[in-house]
Amino acid sequence: MYNVLVVEDEKRVADLLRAGLEESGYSVMVAYDGEMALRLFRSHEFHLVISDVILPRMNGFDLCKEIRQTNKRASILILTALGTADDKLEGFDAGADDYMVKPFDFRELMARVKVLTKRQAQSASPKPPQRLSYADLSIDVAKREVRRGETLIALSPKEYNLLSYLVENADRVVSRMEIAEKVWNTHFDTGTNFIDVCVNYLRKKVDRDFEVKLIQTRPGVGFILTK
Repeated sequence: MYNVLVVEDEKRVADLLRAGLEESGYSVMVAYDGEMALRLFRSHEFHLVISDVILPRMNGFDLCKEIRQTNKRASILILTALGTADDKLEGFDAGADDYMVKPFDFRELMARVKVLTKRQAQSASPKPPQRLSYADLSIDVAKREVRRGETLIALSPKEYNLLSYLVENADRVVSRMEIAEKVWNTHFDTGTNFIDVCVNYLRKKVDRDFEVKLIQTRPGVGFILTK
């Protein structure tokens, strides 16, 4: 049984989430503010945290950061009314694995929950390669460190996952939908420019200060890591 922590200050929504998750076989605890959530997280084992952003005492982004300092394996799903691209980027930068905007369809929420909890079941799978590389770009998987030549590049968790996927699929065009499914683990709303914004942020860090530009756009198709 997977343990889920729901962090939601609106009791009606919290009760709805608890009832739906428990009906689907999950064990659920509820926190009504950020500080309470952090105390519960530190004293219990949770596989997944579903958190609002606008919370009393500690907002959801700060909560994500605190959780990531405590546990890097637990999955975090942000569930909030804040839906701009900047809000989503801030959530992913804080350590969230997925981001969903209210009002939401409970069926879609459960689909995302299943994807995130499935990761927990796969945690015993064979370890991935300890190093990925392409041209002068190298990724130390164990340390989650990225370098171009001798230059260390600081990336957010989502930027790191996106770059890793591009390196693993180097010299192949990957579509926005593929990135949404393989990196974000969801059928992301590709009608927005969110993925393009993320790729541009990553490109600025990985390519801007280097002569050879590795991350390239194929208009109308997607993106490719190539020399």
